[in-house]
Amino acid sequence: MPRRRGNPNWTSGRLPPIPRLPTAFEEQVRKLGLNEQTCATSKQLEHWCELNRNRCYIPEWLLKHWGLSVDSDAA
Repeated sequence: MPRRRGNPNWTSGRLPPIPRLPTAFEEQVRKLGLNEQTCATSKQLEHWCELNRNRCYIPEWLLKHWGLSVDSDAA
């Protein structure tokens, strides 16, 4: 009997779940010890968002609250 080669389960379609990593914004919020209620009043977070608004995800409600706009063409 010929020896079978390869992974017999290659067609099963089961991949292990990909772990969800926090965004840079979430990391900054955690670093500053903020929660959803205190984000809007934090001057440090507002400054970080001004510097990183074209590079990192920032929730739209915060951008609106601070009057910041995002340049989608910025690299």
